[in-house]
Amino acid sequence: MTILREVITVKRPVDEAFAYVADFTTTIEWDATALKAVKVTPGAIAVGTRFLVTCAMPVGSIDIEYTVAELEIPNRIVLSGKSKLFDIEDTITFATVSGGTKINYQAEFKFGPLVGSLSGMMQSGLDKMGRESLAGLKKALNNRFPAPKYDGAANVADRLIIPKLARFTRHGYTRGRKHWNPISADLRGKHMLITGASTGLGHASALELARRGAELTLVMRNPIKAKAVKAEILRETGNENVAIEIADLSLLAHVDALAERLLSAGRPIDVLVNNAGALYNERLETSEGLEASFALLLASPYRLTLALKPLLQAAGRARVINVVSGGMYSQKLSVKNLVSDTSDGYSGSVAYAKAKRALMVVTRHWASAWRGDGIAVNAMHPGWADTPGVQTSLPLFHAITRFALRSPAEGADTIVWMAAATEASKLSGQLLLDREPQTLYLLRGTQEAPAERKKLLQFMEDFAPVDAPNDAAQKQAHAG
Repeated sequence: MTILREVITVKRPVDEAFAYVADFTTTIEWDATALKAVKVTPGAIAVGTRFLVTCAMPVGSIDIEYTVAELEIPNRIVLSGKSKLFDIEDTITFATVSGGTKINYQAEFKFGPLVGSLSGMMQSGLDKMGRESLAGLKKALNNRFPAPKYDGAANVADRLIIPKLARFTRHGYTRGRKHWNPISADLRGKHMLITGASTGLGHASALELARRGAELTLVMRNPIKAKAVKAEILRETGNENVAIEIADLSLLAHVDALAERLLSAGRPIDVLVNNAGALYNERLETSEGLEASFALLLASPYRLTLALKPLLQAAGRARVINVVSGGMYSQKLSVKNLVSDTSDGYSGSVAYAKAKRALMVVTRHWASAWRGDGIAVNAMHPGWADTPGVQTSLPLFHAITRFALRSPAEGADTIVWMAAATEASKLSGQLLLDREPQTLYLLRGTQEAPAERKKLLQFMEDFAPVDAPNDAAQKQAHAG
């Protein structure tokens, strides 16, 4: 038997440190040898919960299946692991000390007969692995990471179209994650509202944020799907703090009714994720007479966010996350051409991109105007993700690129990071992909003039909620 022992002290309350470590999927964030970590049993973490962790070896990798053998919240967890080469028992204890939490980590290895004879030779390597892993855990829990910055001079991809587009693929996601910091922020008690949570990015975001302990309000159009999503989240994560709101966000009357219900409840909103969207291949009008792409992709998040501003302010240091699209890089803002008034020459993908470009301009304006309100406003685009919307609305694109598309969870990762990471609160007015700020304009000639931004903001005033808070800055030209 080989035994490793390490002790660290972190500046976090014991319950937060325990909650982070007990979810052993976080191993991939702090253990340099962990290549992959997934929870393979549903429900809240309890005795019997199993995790599959893939670890790097000097040659190749090895899968270790861990089972929670003992659980004393928030003081002790014992995980029993089995692999082809060895069995392992990890005992991790947590105790409150002055200034934080003391964590004792002990790992007992039992090697098979072929490997056991080499255990003495392996001791120094195992000791080093243990020290490095606990150093990584300490760094993760101390949670002192700088906000990422955009360095246009260093980012060659932003000056070359093909490399930039390559970053939208799964390869771009894999490239980006090599440099990511852990997310150990405690989300318990944080109220997050996500629109369009039935499938795709919204669904993936909801599952991951629920797993991390956030309290969710999910807005969906279909009551049957909504009920199924809520049940799935409870089944998979054990998180019971999930509320459902039913609304068709392409209709401003539904947006108003939703906002009225939320304002009446008075519950502060820590994070608002404006994700609901659809790509219409044919020009459609809503029952309110608005072109559907404009209504759902721009007027709706604009109206909802303004209406919910009091709840964002009440939360203190709230965050608004507007989901846009890399397609916006192809479009220059034109208020005159923003809303298609005829089916002649209508393109769903162009209408989608125009609305997202306009939403990016609104995002930048709010970030500037609301700085004094303690509300960070950013946008993200998910790259090219294999979502139901892409499959049905862009079948040719999906057929050509499906080998390189990201999973919905990979596409949603930046939403989760923007909602959860402590350092993300330091950003405002940014466009992010793979947790990194991006250029706002990729093609020459797509940058709008300040006068066009002012025109957009004046145009959008007609779609503000009737009783929206008086925001004098909203009527100023956006110079950012």
